[in-house]
Amino acid sequence: MLEDMFDPSESLSIRPISRAEYDRMVEAGILGEDDHVELLRGQLVEMSPIGWQHNEVITWLTEALIRQIDPIFQVRPQCSFAADDWSEPEPDLAVRRKDPSLRAHPTSLLLVIEISDSSLRKDRGLKLKIYAGAGVPEYWIFDLQHECVEVYTGPSGETYAEKRTLRSGEVLRPTHVPGIAIVLADMPR
Repeated sequence: MLEDMFDPSESLSIRPISRAEYDRMVEAGILGEDDHVELLRGQLVEMSPIGWQHNEVITWLTEALIRQIDPIFQVRPQCSFAADDWSEPEPDLAVRRKDPSLRAHPTSLLLVIEISDSSLRKDRGLKLKIYAGAGVPEYWIFDLQHECVEVYTGPSGETYAEKRTLRSGEVLRPTHVPGIAIVLADMPR
């Protein structure tokens, strides 16, 4: 591990990687599909392994969104988001307005969804700051351990003005994507 390679008392200067450099590394084949990393604040961060429930919830949500969504929107499962010059996270799901002319990773999203089991700390911390800083108007965290969904709205700087927690029996309705109703009682458990 990295901590075994360096003396923790040493002062090291770490050079961040820009999103442009990261994209070039992917294009050149230096990073591939087997490298489960995403760029967060200039650092390559390992993505958590995906368990069966995580996969089932992504599948269930993707199907529910696609069935209900207006054709002017696009559902993006596990696709890159160009959040800023130093971050290119890969949210579990995202929704954006369709733009057939776009030939790069989108720089704006209407809704971002993370499915959290072992990644809850990162999703509530670093990723929340990145999504809020990028102006994503709504961010959902499906907390699988506590069987609830945290809904963040009103991005302001690196945080959100409002947070609501919904549980089984309640219905999720995105504020910027009309016509969607996700019944939490139907979530795979």
